[in-house]
Amino acid sequence: MSAKPINPVLKQVLELGPTLAFFLIYLRIKDDTFTIAGTDYTGFIIAALIFVPILLVAMGILWMLTGKLSRMQVFTAFMVIFFGGLTAYFNDERFFKMKTSIVYGCMAAILLIGLLRGRSYLQYVMEEFLPMREEGWMIFTRRLTMMFAALAVANEVIWRTQSTDLWVKLETFAFPAVLFVFLWMQIIGLQKYLIEDPEPEQD
Repeated sequence: MSAKPINPVLKQVLELGPTLAFFLIYLRIKDDTFTIAGTDYTGFIIAALIFVPILLVAMGILWMLTGKLSRMQVFTAFMVIFFGGLTAYFNDERFFKMKTSIVYGCMAAILLIGLLRGRSYLQYVMEEFLPMREEGWMIFTRRLTMMFAALAVANEVIWRTQSTDLWVKLETFAFPAVLFVFLWMQIIGLQKYLIEDPEPEQD
């Protein structure tokens, strides 16, 4: 079933808003400690827990408006709920931080499995929006596989060696920006593989 049309600005708000909300909530309460049922929780953990329902509400609205959610959105939501739960249960912010590595790592692994089978799973997901010859899809998929793997490794290095403040800023702004610029550069660089719509015949 194809997705219903939606205002692109509203779509961006629903997709990016929860992450920005997490960032703003974290900034507001990062130095606070909250005691719940006799257990002390840092501001980071509380912000991570608040992020979960915000994300689910945004996804619910997006689903009601479009009638469809991508596999990536569903997978990301599952990972957020799962690792948010582990973060709260063990009162350990490391679980929420490693979530990003696992999401990027899983995406790299899925694309790699397709490549090893001589197929582009990326083409299966994006072909409707980006008509391109198979050779172009294989190039795009190989490059995106390496990018996802690099982001997973970068996240592991950053959260293990840097401050929580720096990780939150990079998670909110740097990682999405790097991925966006990378995708934009690939689409521009792979123009020669794009399939253009045939021009209508003149009477």
